[in-house]
Amino acid sequence: MIKLKFIPVFALVLFAAEKGFAQDSTSVTKPVVVAKLKPYNQVITAKSISKLGLFTVHKVDERYYFEIPDELLSREFLFTTRLSKVPTGSPRYSGDLMNGIIVSFEKAAGDKLFVRAITNVAQSDPSNELAKAVKNATIDPIIMVLDLKARSVDGKSSVVEMTDFFLKDNLISGFHPAAKKQMGTGAPAADRSAILGMEAYPNNIEVKSLKTYALGAAPRPAAADGDSPADASAPAPSSVGVTFEISNSVMVLPKEAMKIQAYDPRVGFKSDSYTVFSDAQQKVEERRFIIKNRLEVKPEDLKRYQAGELVEPKEPLVYYIDPATPKQYRKYMIAGINNWNEAFKAAGFKNAIIGKEWPVNDKSMDLEDGRFRVIRYMPAISPFVDNNQVTDPRSGEIIQTYIGWSHSQVKTLHDWYMIQAGAADKDARNMKFSEELMGALIQAEISRTVGFTLGLTENLGSSYAIPLEKLRDKNWLANHPFNYSIMDYNHYNYVAQPADQVSRKGLIPQISDYDKWAIKWAYTNTGATSFEADKKIRLGWIKNNLNANANLIFATQPAGIKPTDITNPTAQWEDLSNNPVAAAAYGIKNLKYVMANLIPWTTTGENTYFTTSDLYYTLVSQYSFFMRHAFTQIGGVTENMKTVDQVGDVYVPVSKVIQKQAVAFLNKEVFNTPEWILEPSVLNKFRKPAKKEEVTKMQEDALFKLIDPNRLFRMNTATMRFGKDKTYTVDEMLTDLSNGLYAEFKNHQPVDGNKRYLQKFAVNYLLKYLAEGELVPDPTKEGLIAGTDIPLAMRKNLKAIEAQCKAAIPAYTDPVMLAHLKYLSDKINNALNPKN
Repeated sequence: MIKLKFIPVFALVLFAAEKGFAQDSTSVTKPVVVAKLKPYNQVITAKSISKLGLFTVHKVDERYYFEIPDELLSREFLFTTRLSKVPTGSPRYSGDLMNGIIVSFEKAAGDKLFVRAITNVAQSDPSNELAKAVKNATIDPIIMVLDLKARSVDGKSSVVEMTDFFLKDNLISGFHPAAKKQMGTGAPAADRSAILGMEAYPNNIEVKSLKTYALGAAPRPAAADGDSPADASAPAPSSVGVTFEISNSVMVLPKEAMKIQAYDPRVGFKSDSYTVFSDAQQKVEERRFIIKNRLEVKPEDLKRYQAGELVEPKEPLVYYIDPATPKQYRKYMIAGINNWNEAFKAAGFKNAIIGKEWPVNDKSMDLEDGRFRVIRYMPAISPFVDNNQVTDPRSGEIIQTYIGWSHSQVKTLHDWYMIQAGAADKDARNMKFSEELMGALIQAEISRTVGFTLGLTENLGSSYAIPLEKLRDKNWLANHPFNYSIMDYNHYNYVAQPADQVSRKGLIPQISDYDKWAIKWAYTNTGATSFEADKKIRLGWIKNNLNANANLIFATQPAGIKPTDITNPTAQWEDLSNNPVAAAAYGIKNLKYVMANLIPWTTTGENTYFTTSDLYYTLVSQYSFFMRHAFTQIGGVTENMKTVDQVGDVYVPVSKVIQKQAVAFLNKEVFNTPEWILEPSVLNKFRKPAKKEEVTKMQEDALFKLIDPNRLFRMNTATMRFGKDKTYTVDEMLTDLSNGLYAEFKNHQPVDGNKRYLQKFAVNYLLKYLAEGELVPDPTKEGLIAGTDIPLAMRKNLKAIEAQCKAAIPAYTDPVMLAHLKYLSDKINNALNPKN
């Protein structure tokens, strides 16, 4: 159905139906008063201001009317609600989609129109006998009734008043219930709300209104600390209310739906589905299809297109730049849009996508007009790049597209480029980038965001196809992007070292091989006349291309999974190359370079150290990514989707070499105290030593994730499936971890307080998990280690740590170290031998 930010529209419709039925049940016994229709000229008087379009829109005094032609009854209409202007402190911004629903109008008894929500997604060929059962068994809910005010003079259209429809709260033109909850709004106040205007266009009606809402239980913004007052931009008291300018769009869906195209999990496109019934079935079929834009060949160009000549599409995809966008950035945004034309050439089209500045002098165009694709520039403090589409549930056609760009996103791009590429690009070593550099960063980010509006999804696996050494090869990077897909979620090439002399082109993402392949696969006109024939052609392309070209790999993670909990480490955020652990080691070198120069790069004039603090925490976040890239390798299993005619297994364990390398990386770069990132001369400028350091929290989290029972369970399961020779066993991992975590004991070296904390943390958690693992197994619970060999490996490892502590005690004289060693050995001994 329509893809919204809050909850699926199907749920909205069910909510609407429940509410409607509940209301009806309380009014069954009330007498129904039927108002007689008035003559047309008594409703639409001589004072009317009328506008012709999809419907004729009439304004009589301050009342608004739709004149709906009978020929449009039973057609499907998309109603959307967007914010146009918002108050200070709003959690949502202008242009944001707040509601969307597909409805149809139909005549009802008593001079009324039913408004029916479209939820029926079951399909059946009319020639099938089963089609009768489908039709008889399904019905869409009626969620509203409109009274007719008059019929047109020619008797071919109905006049309904829409003033209250757009001013009062309802499930069609109001906020979605989830949006209301987020915004904390109650009912609109009639005396402080008004319709500002309605415009009629051939395929849509645009309504602008001003609405003042009572405030509900909206959470106030959190204070900066426990003693400071909340932000001045906090919502006003509920008695004052909050005012929005609202834009409602009524758009008729195409009479002939776009032909659906089969979804395939090996190419990254968003998808939808409906249920198909047919007489020949032995089971009900779900027909899943991709979400994309309509891009058609002009009839007069079809032969040239089929002959392989590039042609312009019947209707190009046009994106407009908000006139509020700073002038110096507009050309880069347009370039980010137009970059996709190279990909569309693979699908046989030229000039398929066009970026334009908004024609400010054209009064016939409105930024809120749902027909236009617009990149809106938001004066927002929070950084974000937002995109949403509304799709036709019959076909997956994207019929509305919107991109929101926060002004603060510019700062985010600056900060990430300084941290990830500051070592390699000298121009990234100051707080104000040149227009050219900032423009290049904006261009890349816009290209990625536009990709989502073309129907593409994140391709988190494409970076895994790049050999590590290529990311440092300036000659290779001069001709190839550092990733095969701009739809991968990584910012910049953090592997390239200062001595590699890689140009900026090799540091910033670009549209590449996979993106061109995905556009070709989805947007090429195959000429097939049926769904199955088209599907067969595209399956053939996948088979021929993917088997021969690893550059076209697609992989992602299940929706909702946390980055730290992934099981397929080849598809994760911010990783690079076919060896993310080695890439992280190079990244650490660059972070050390940036950290050493952080204060001179971030301080100018008489400013405080706020900017230094800001960049420091960005650097710390990048450091945490490297931790994740390492510990997610442990127990990881790669997933490469295949059909039965492709050779090889779908699931293969991450090599033991890589997993051992990951533990070695963690021991060296994470569990050994990273003094370079805890440099007092930097931290003393902005951080009071009163709380646990952010880096310490991240070390603790990495260790926790490494010895998490769920990970150990997956490792044990992989060993049973693939064998000890091909997997990293739990015993091997715990041994390697202890050899690094407690290495100082063997060499009789001192251990700093930070690492002593991690050593105690590891022992305490291993003992906790051991106790759980030695309970009676519960077959009703998934992933428990009880009954497996994992507790055996834990017990063995703990005994080894205890022996190391006891053996080391005679070599130390420092009372803190002696107490630490005795604490650990006693703790383990008391837990493993409770009777002693």
